[in-house]
Amino acid sequence: MAVYAIGDIQGCYTALMQLLEKINFHPHKDTLWFAGDLVNRGSQSLEVLRFVKNLGDNAITVLGNHDLHLLAQSQGLEKKFSHTLQTILDAPDKQELLDWLRHRPFIHHDKKLNYVMVHAGLPKQWDLHTAKICAKELQHILRDNTLYLQFLANMYGDTPVLWDKKLSSWDRLRFISNSFTRMRYCDKNGTLEFKNNGAVGTQPKEYIPWYNVPKRETAHLRIVFGHWSTLRGKTDNPYVYALDTGCLWGGTLTAMRLDNNEQTRIHITCPTQQKIPKQKK
Repeated sequence: MAVYAIGDIQGCYTALMQLLEKINFHPHKDTLWFAGDLVNRGSQSLEVLRFVKNLGDNAITVLGNHDLHLLAQSQGLEKKFSHTLQTILDAPDKQELLDWLRHRPFIHHDKKLNYVMVHAGLPKQWDLHTAKICAKELQHILRDNTLYLQFLANMYGDTPVLWDKKLSSWDRLRFISNSFTRMRYCDKNGTLEFKNNGAVGTQPKEYIPWYNVPKRETAHLRIVFGHWSTLRGKTDNPYVYALDTGCLWGGTLTAMRLDNNEQTRIHITCPTQQKIPKQKK
């Protein structure tokens, strides 16, 4: 039995199938971890969503910002309409797919394998226990048939930018959501910064990648994450593993094996490439 973590697919179903063939994936024996952003921008979001859902217990998926955007768009609450999601919204199994998606977690921790998976990152002040509690708070809201609509209506926004356990209501939930699904750079105090999304070295000097913030409570954990395509899968931190290698943006789709000590990475070039936008949050 093999366990692989896979970076952001973003609707690139053909590339995913090619990658699974390359790693010789067996759907009844092997397990796939998906680091979020199954959908959007690529042209085959419906196929990706159906495939991952049908894997059942052989797939573990955390939610990404584009997955949340799909949920918001399905309710007419999107900040920016995405035409690549329309095939899902027109599908006869739309509601089944959306209900499955909003029941996915924001963090996954496997004690045996000794890995944590999130889509974007973890704030400086959160230890693993706090991160799990915060994830459960947001998951409870998202899985409630009434509260999740209220959350989606209040989800968009860049504030607050610093964790405080006294945060409440939508401010608290928005910070939790932004941390799990959108964060990249922070200052040394852990203040989130959303204007810069380029490769490390292009940001203002007062900001650093979230995983290098001094005294981060989860610095001892092995963390796999996606979201940050301009990293191209490379970090200078031996405990964090970037998996979004920019499949849609002229890079590759990447799988990393987790159930051995080799951490082997396998790549496949995406057949469909798009121009990298100036801002991609």
